[in-house]
Amino acid sequence: MGAFRSTSRRPRAAAVGALAALVLAACAGSPSKDELEAAKNTISCQLAGERLVIRFDVGEARLLMPAGDRVALYQIPAASGVRYSNGSLELRGKGMDLQLVRDGTATPLAGCEPYQLPK
Repeated sequence: MGAFRSTSRRPRAAAVGALAALVLAACAGSPSKDELEAAKNTISCQLAGERLVIRFDVGEARLLMPAGDRVALYQIPAASGVRYSNGSLELRGKGMDLQLVRDGTATPLAGCEPYQLPK
């Protein structure tokens, strides 16, 4: 009788484990509400041929640089368009026509477009 109990629990435990794995996989596959909202305020551009991701938030722009560095820039007044700076790096422009200024040298960002969440 003891062998019967352990045998009957194994399939049940396996079924529960498989169900849990399916539920986790389903949750992991779809973006959360926060991720969808963040993606609305995020763009992807090319900086010297490498990908740069910019997320705009209240009063700041957060950059994910091609090398993986994260940089925060803070909004400053602009006559038109946008302007963000941290004292050594500046992002400025209008719409999707943006440039990054470092040490007084402006580098245009190419191919800026709304960020698409991975599927």
